[in-house]
Amino acid sequence: MGNPVSERRFGKNFFSSVRFTVSLSYLWPRGRGRLYLVGMIMALLAVTPFVASAFLGRGSMVADGSLSDSHALFGQDCAKCHTPFKPVSDVKCESCHQKSAARLRQYGFERHYLYHSADFDRSAAGSLETACASCHQEHEGAEASLQRVANNQCTKCHAFDSFESGHPEFAFASDRQPDRANLAFTHVRHTREVMTRADPPLDDVEDACLVCHQPTEDGMSFEPLSFDRQCDNCHLTAGKRTAWLPIRNDTNPGVLTLDAIRGEFSPASVWASYWDPNEFEVQQGEVRKRPVYHADPWIIENLTRIRRQLYPGAELAELLRSSADLPIGADVDVHAEAIATLRAGMRALRGNPSADVQRELDDLAELLDEVEARLERPYASRDETRFLVRTADATGGALFAGADSTAFEAVIDSLTALCQLCHIVSRAAIVRVQKDQRTLIRSEFDHRAHVIHARCLDCHTSIPVRDLIHDEEAPAPNVDRAGILNIPTVDSCRSCHSDGRAPDRCTSCHVFHPDRSQRSNLSRAHR
Repeated sequence: MGNPVSERRFGKNFFSSVRFTVSLSYLWPRGRGRLYLVGMIMALLAVTPFVASAFLGRGSMVADGSLSDSHALFGQDCAKCHTPFKPVSDVKCESCHQKSAARLRQYGFERHYLYHSADFDRSAAGSLETACASCHQEHEGAEASLQRVANNQCTKCHAFDSFESGHPEFAFASDRQPDRANLAFTHVRHTREVMTRADPPLDDVEDACLVCHQPTEDGMSFEPLSFDRQCDNCHLTAGKRTAWLPIRNDTNPGVLTLDAIRGEFSPASVWASYWDPNEFEVQQGEVRKRPVYHADPWIIENLTRIRRQLYPGAELAELLRSSADLPIGADVDVHAEAIATLRAGMRALRGNPSADVQRELDDLAELLDEVEARLERPYASRDETRFLVRTADATGGALFAGADSTAFEAVIDSLTALCQLCHIVSRAAIVRVQKDQRTLIRSEFDHRAHVIHARCLDCHTSIPVRDLIHDEEAPAPNVDRAGILNIPTVDSCRSCHSDGRAPDRCTSCHVFHPDRSQRSNLSRAHR
């Protein structure tokens, strides 16, 4: 079988058991030792300043670059963000930016979708989160912006290439959503009136737009519409009055006089105790009122009482059709509206000196606080159907002594005739107006940055105001009506925002983190 091979596997005797002697001078040649020694001393001298800087001088010599303005106060204190031999951790960022317990993660992925959508099911798990420092790049210089995040950081989760080629159409345009303003409004007619009535008359259509659409102080958006600011110069002037209306009795539907409302006191009718009776005329079983105000309490009170007669089993739905001044949107919470309406009624009773009344109000306030706390739990079950008007409650037959729903409809139309010039009346209720017309809820659009380059009607083209403003005839309803959502589509934005032109980064329009005004809302949602 031959001679056994030595177990030594490396060296000059790898293929043989024969051993050769190796001179030490082969490995360490004479005359080279001094050279090696000098080289090690020079290497040590070169490394020493960097080591000293890292541990004693706070890393000023090994930093990647100067800090941004946002972190300039840290100076050379690298330990504020860095841990030796480890990447920058989110915990270091949270020490300044979180301002609360780390478990809340207000700037984390689990809050990203909740900020705008309030959809808890879209929250990402903490284990999937990307570190703060991977998106917010430091040491790029004092003028660099930490908010300038590259698109590839966003497209890791959002699967489209760029704004120019892959961005989906805005939801309202792709779904053909109408405007939810709930107004009987025509832009062209009102623009003509504003231009004519102005002193001196206006020549520029855009100036007429800004009479009603008034910018916020920062110029980014516009103030919610207000009757007192935009409408009362023309509508419901002092000479307006209601028609003669039948007074309600045991056999026929009608309205209540001011004296009758005072006699049937309720929290919602406190106004009646101090209202001027000279505004009413009563004769031969009929009554009318002059002048008529916006949100006139006498009209609203009578409309409410008629609604209760028509839909006697819809008490919960009644809460949502009251006159409480509440915001409304696409995803309005009916429970929150009901609570706000109840609180409005409770405020009307706070002036009652009775100790029993005040004690009951305190108990109700505690109960509503508890209900609100339950509603803020993201996964709590809710029964929205309790607020719906059931089919059985929408009576169409006789209510009493030969009076049917058609008789009520005649009273409703006469009572709300002036209201219906602008408002929509449905189910014996004036449909609540959406005052705030912001539509792009998943982006942050800044009008201030766009008016330098374009005029209002260059982008808002769904209603052709410029083309129709000088026509004598009124435009067809399908061309000019409140339901037309006069908002630019994504193609309109792409005409300027594209590669090589106006910025088309994701962060140009979208934000990842919630703004400061949302912190309290996110905190309550977490609880």
